[in-house]
Amino acid sequence: MDARSLSTLGAISLVPVLLAGCATTARQHAAPIPESLRVPAGQSLAVELHSSGVQIYECKAVKDDPTRYEWTLRAPEADLVAPKGRVIGKHYAGPTWESEDGSKVVGTVVARDAGPDATAIPWLLLRAASATGPGILAQVQSIQRVHTTGGRAPASGCSAADGGKLLRVPYTADYRFFR
Repeated sequence: MDARSLSTLGAISLVPVLLAGCATTARQHAAPIPESLRVPAGQSLAVELHSSGVQIYECKAVKDDPTRYEWTLRAPEADLVAPKGRVIGKHYAGPTWESEDGSKVVGTVVARDAGPDATAIPWLLLRAASATGPGILAQVQSIQRVHTTGGRAPASGCSAADGGKLLRVPYTADYRFFR
């Protein structure tokens, strides 16, 4: 088989994978927002940004049983992407969302829902603990994390031999900011 045939075969074999990914995304975006994650009355959507990055976990001893170890969320690390595909900010520990326009919001989790994908991190409702600077994230009061893919720590856990190790698990999500 020549290089062109191999290239064509490779492209053909990716088609089902790509179509499956599109179907999953379409199903997730069709999933309604659970009642527990609804924002308070009177708030309206200011901006929705896509996020792509990693959830960073650290292997730590369980507080109540130091003989057991588990992957503990340390922080997210992701780009915030505008609807037209341009990176306009970042998401990091806090949890914090920071826009290149100087605005920033730090959130506190209010509610969570498993979401439609059991292999993904949960959907969240967060309340803004602080919102600063002029720009798209100014005066944000609530944040929803929805349409998540990936990001879960391995179910297998970790051991004392892994203590202190970091694990970076890819994820995507949509963050909806309300004023």
